[in-house]
Amino acid sequence: MPSTVRPPAALPPNFSSLEFRDALGMFATGVTIVTARDAQGTFIGLTANSFNSVSLTPPLVLWSLARSAGSMAAFSTGSHYAINILSADQQDLAKQFASRGADRFSGVQFEVGSGGAPLLQGAAATFECFNRSRYEEGDHVIFVGEVERCAHRAGASPLLFHGGKFYAEHPL
Repeated sequence: MPSTVRPPAALPPNFSSLEFRDALGMFATGVTIVTARDAQGTFIGLTANSFNSVSLTPPLVLWSLARSAGSMAAFSTGSHYAINILSADQQDLAKQFASRGADRFSGVQFEVGSGGAPLLQGAAATFECFNRSRYEEGDHVIFVGEVERCAHRAGASPLLFHGGKFYAEHPL
């Protein structure tokens, strides 16, 4: 059986950053808001579509955050966070938590989870996570959370993101 010879490193990309971003945008994703409390007890949150399951036993999920994000210190050092999967009618909330300089929690209804992170009312699902591990890769940090509690609304339609646009109406 012939052996497979692996190159010592990846080949340089043959595309621009914009081409890469546009190609990634062709993958339809759900939309989440990741929430936590910083060291001073202030609620923080951001819109993210980089969410995925990792393991059932133990229950693990992951998401990633740009190293340059203003909330990086809080998420890196905090013990808990929540991942709120948005429902189809929460597009305005996704935009609010993606905005810069605004009070992202203004007018937002939530309850505080057992780990201290906000659980957004109306979310299709919530995952309360222990901040288990972090991996630095490229310009992002990958966070792996050990799920301590989760809940979902049966029959809720998810908010989707594809090609730079939100989609709330879709056949199931």
